[in-house]
Formats: sequence, C-alpha cells, structure tokens
Amino acid sequence: MQWTDQGIVLGVRRHGEASAILELMTREHGRHLGLVRGAAGRHMRPVLQTGNMVNAVWRARLDQHLGFFVVEGSNLRVASLLSQSHAMYGVTHLAALCRLLPERDPHPAIVPMVETILDHMDEPPIASALIVQFELHLLNELGFGLELDTCAVTGARDELIYVSPRSGRAVSREAGEPWRDKLLRMPPFLRGTTETDPPLQDIADGFALTGHFFAQRVLEPGGRDFSETRDSFIAAVMQRANAGRIRS
Repeated sequence: MQWTDQGIVLGVRRHGEASAILELMTREHGRHLGLVRGAAGRHMRPVLQTGNMVNAVWRARLDQHLGFFVVEGSNLRVASLLSQSHAMYGVTHLAALCRLLPERDPHPAIVPMVETILDHMDEPPIASALIVQFELHLLNELGFGLELDTCAVTGARDELIYVSPRSGRAVSREAGEPWRDKLLRMPPFLRGTTETDPPLQDIADGFALTGHFFAQRVLEPGGRDFSETRDSFIAAVMQRANAGRIRS
C-alpha cells in the first residue's frame, strides 16, 4: 500500500532512539499516523513541528498497519509564529480540534481551512473569526451541525442574531427579544457579513456559541473538555487587542 499527499503536522511522539510516530491531517486521507525514521535528527526536527505543512508518502504492507511516512517540508510557517503567544496557542488548539475527527476518515475541506487560519495568524481578530467558523464547520463534519439559515420560530431569514442553546437553531431579532438573555448571540461574521476587523465582543460571542455546542454535543458526552489552549488563545487575543488600544 502506498499513497502521496500533503498534510499539516498535528503532533509527534518519540518512538525508540531516533524514530517518531507522526500525526498528520492530510488533504485526501484524513487524520493519519505513521512512523518516521530519523525524526530525531537535526534535519527533521524543524520540519516535524505542529502547524507545518509537509509533503508525505505513506507506505505499509497492509492498509490497517501503522505504516511509514517519508516527509519533506512544504511550508514551515511555525518558525515565524514562535514569538506570538496567541499564535502558538492557536496552532495547538487547531491540532486538538483536528484530533476530534476519526482517524483515516477523509475530510477534504479541513486542510484548506486550517491553512487559511494559519496564514492569517498574524492578524488575531481575523484568525479568531476564522477559528470560530472552523469550529462551526467541524461541528457539521462531526454530525452536529447547527441550523443558522432560518428562524426557528417564524421561518424568517433576516436579522438572525440569536441561536437557541437547546436546539442549535437561529432565532430572529424580533422573535428572540423576549428571551434575549437566555439565547446565544450569533456574530455578523457567522451570518455572511465580511468583517476585516471583527469587534472583540463579536469574537467572544462566536467562541461562546461554538464552545457551548462543542461541550454539549461532542465533548461532555464522552467525558472530555476543551484543552486549556483554547481559553489561552482567546485570552491572548483579547489582551493583545486591549494593549493595542492603550498604546493608540
């Protein structure tokens, strides 16, 4: 068995003296693991960093075997992110999200979305909005998609600014007004509105929305929780934005 693909490094764990088991999120073959010989060497260590894009060849005698990866760097972006705390938290959180997907289950949209986020990581508000959109997409990929196109109460398609925390369905401004304190807010960037610099409140609302449904539908039923890096990413983005306001 053999295939060639591109993938984003999700993580590496040591295996023996010089080898490691590499976990990739690939374009066509889903989340996939394989053994990399010589992973501890000076040439490979910078390549096998979480968030880097690599070209990979996977080989195994049988499809169900762990197999071996031969990889080379394609976009080693992580080195440029090391000085930004929010970026490193973001990269780690994205890897954790990808690990929620079943191993070897193809999800072709995932890698392009993660690439777009990583390419905007030096723009924290935009990266934040993109991560919220990615979390929303991942809920759908996992079979827990929300219904955000029409109002659950009236069927209206305009002014959808709330989401029911129970049903995961959108609610319009008018229909939701009596229960506004009990509903989740849906930020404009989840309603198709393009924002080059989303307000911090919209970012917070977005993370609250996706976080609620991840906890309710994905994590808590399995006795799990988000890693601390998600909260650390959000806090770092907020701190950086507030520091920028003070300087200005």
